[in-house]
Amino acid sequence: MDDRFDRRELLLHLGDMLEAVSCLYKTGQPDTPVTQLAAEQESLETFVFLRMVAPRMTVAEFGARVASAFFLWPKELLEADLNRTALASTVQHDLFDGDPYGWKAYAAHMQKKVSWFGTGLPELKSGTSEEVAPIAFDDASPVEVSVEATPLAEWDAPDEKKGWPWPQPGSTS
Repeated sequence: MDDRFDRRELLLHLGDMLEAVSCLYKTGQPDTPVTQLAAEQESLETFVFLRMVAPRMTVAEFGARVASAFFLWPKELLEADLNRTALASTVQHDLFDGDPYGWKAYAAHMQKKVSWFGTGLPELKSGTSEEVAPIAFDDASPVEVSVEATPLAEWDAPDEKKGWPWPQPGSTS
């Protein structure tokens, strides 16, 4: 399956998330809710997804959650077979845990560019309050369950580059 355009859109979105975190931190207001800053700051207008996070999520919490939700994306986007579930479930679990309305809005936003994003994932349950619970970093995220350990003998083996983004031998692209 040719999913290079989906990969490109997801990579661009990852860049937008990192840029948004950078812009939020540059405000110097780590304890301010992200949604408040997104409404007040012109520099954050282009980041529509900032208005989809939990209303009380602070800049500091958002930065930590984005790091947790997206740290596997670069590696996953370079794999020969795209693990769609892992890409979406880490975001659902780490950025929108306890916020089903925010998740639905975010998934719908992402599906405008990547039609399959977030489909087939379990429904999120609402938190007990409007505030989202902090991430428990000791808990395994859904993607960790699907990650296999590489035997030590394979660590020193030369990397064999096959498929996307490496062209097949003899191809002109």
